[in-house]
Amino acid sequence: MIFLILEHILIHISFSIVSLVISIRFFNLLVTEFIKPYELSEKSMIPTFLCLTGLLVTRWIYSGHFPLSDLYESLIFLSWSLSLIHIVAYFKKNKNLSAITSSSTMFTQGFATSSLLNEIQKPGILVPALQSEWLIMHVSMMILSYAALLGGSLLSAAFLVFTFRKKSNRFLKNFSVDEIQYSNDKSIILTHTSFLSDKNYYKSQLIQQLDFWSYRVISLGFLFLTTGIISGAVWANEAWGSYWSWDPKEIWAFITWMIFAIYLHIRTNKNCPSENSALVATFGFMIIWICYFGVNLLGIGLHSYGSFTLTSS
Repeated sequence: MIFLILEHILIHISFSIVSLVISIRFFNLLVTEFIKPYELSEKSMIPTFLCLTGLLVTRWIYSGHFPLSDLYESLIFLSWSLSLIHIVAYFKKNKNLSAITSSSTMFTQGFATSSLLNEIQKPGILVPALQSEWLIMHVSMMILSYAALLGGSLLSAAFLVFTFRKKSNRFLKNFSVDEIQYSNDKSIILTHTSFLSDKNYYKSQLIQQLDFWSYRVISLGFLFLTTGIISGAVWANEAWGSYWSWDPKEIWAFITWMIFAIYLHIRTNKNCPSENSALVATFGFMIIWICYFGVNLLGIGLHSYGSFTLTSS
């Protein structure tokens, strides 16, 4: 009973903190930016991470197994993974990635604590297939890969948006500069030209950062995904006597792996523009959710325990 109360307190504290972070971000975006509250919102994700860590440890203690056996626990672990990436992004001074991870953490926690998952929030007994030491290795790698790939995909989507806006506004900017050149006041010419060039410079820097960090985060997620699939194959051979059974979950994991392998191939090809790889990563965002959540809704195949009752990855 004490553990349940502690878990309830920790998850609501973490959700409240991350909701406050999002509120401050929207306030800064819509009204004005205050440095101190912004820094406070960034640092407040650290206690969120600690609360989620405490929640997972608490659930591990009183359930007797690593908390990755059902959809509720995997969502909490996904939130923990996103908050971990957020902290790394904060220390790397990457505000773009931290904005994405904090928002994603709030949504995953919100869904995990919703009434839809009330029936599975209490820990249950593991099915025989999950009673293995490979549970921690396989599922943790898969969830970490989902967190990194989701964050990287959203960065790629933001890259596409800013790139499109830059190209669509290029004609208007050139037209504005042409108009300024007809002015007789040299100070006005220098002021407006400087303003436009500075604005264009910072936007170019932002686009480069989005492309750079999306590539790095997706590369990390791809490494986790590869490790998760390999460890899952070894576990499947022990549990079912076959490394690969073309189960729906396995098929979509392979599709996800192929999508981001294509992304990395295009991204590392100097002859291909970055927009092409970003399009692949944006498409991969939907594939991840199908692999992680959509397949579980079907409740079929060897991972049928991965529906709203139990899940392996």
